[in-house]
Amino acid sequence: MTTPDLNLLIVLDALLTEGSVARAARRLRLSPSAMSRALARLRHATGDPLLVRAGRGLVPTPRALALRDRVGPLLREVQAVLAPPPVLDLAALQRTFTLRASDGFTENFGPPLIARLRAEAPGARLRFLLKLDKDSAPLRNGDVDLETGVVGDDAGPELRVRALFRDRFVGVVRRSHPLADGEVTAERYAAGRHILVARRDRGDSRIDLALQSQGLRRDIAVTVGGFSAALALARADELIATVPERHTGYLQDGLASFPLPLAVPDITVSMLWHPRMDADPAHQWLRNAVKQVCDDAAP
Repeated sequence: MTTPDLNLLIVLDALLTEGSVARAARRLRLSPSAMSRALARLRHATGDPLLVRAGRGLVPTPRALALRDRVGPLLREVQAVLAPPPVLDLAALQRTFTLRASDGFTENFGPPLIARLRAEAPGARLRFLLKLDKDSAPLRNGDVDLETGVVGDDAGPELRVRALFRDRFVGVVRRSHPLADGEVTAERYAAGRHILVARRDRGDSRIDLALQSQGLRRDIAVTVGGFSAALALARADELIATVPERHTGYLQDGLASFPLPLAVPDITVSMLWHPRMDADPAHQWLRNAVKQVCDDAAP
């Protein structure tokens, strides 16, 4: 089957609107001979003469009259498809965004992000998914719009990445804990009972490697899957939670925190998305909103 020349729709619309080859040519800035050749191609494509001579002018055939009311809307639809996206109207936006993040990020930054959506785009909705691994497939297949976390070597190479903030690990204990007072040395820190945050049996070894370099080892009393759970247990018992400071800022209310007496590298928390969403105005707005919420929470 021969693929139709969609440029002929523009010619057909001009001819049916003007009812004259000469006027249609002027409208499209073509020569009369070029317009006559285009009319010949239209006649061949439709199998109908479309415009026939009547005295000194042209009149439309029944087929042309039937097409006239269809061509204009169809052409405008094609032009809309090929045009740049319209200016985003946040007040009219109706969309659900899916964000995959750790429990700490959701609980710490989720409330101000929800408030921002309510103020700027009341019809938008957020769906938070707990990030259990670093698999890029949900971003790649469109199940997730945006993801936050530390970018690992296993992240999809095509993903877009924008840094949100740098963070450091701190120790957090309840106020009655011995480490809430006095200088916290590596020896005092290691001697306490600790909460390990690990996903799928993969512990965060940064802390243990730093302790091992000083000939120390910590006592892991309990293992949990997220920072929120670690802080909840530290609040309830004489346990030490080691968590990213900014990542869990609001969750530390009522607790005591201290810098780690160890050389533990900082981490960079970023947001990730698939390049298919780069030019989407609503997604651009979401990315800017997440970045602004994180910036506003800076100490």
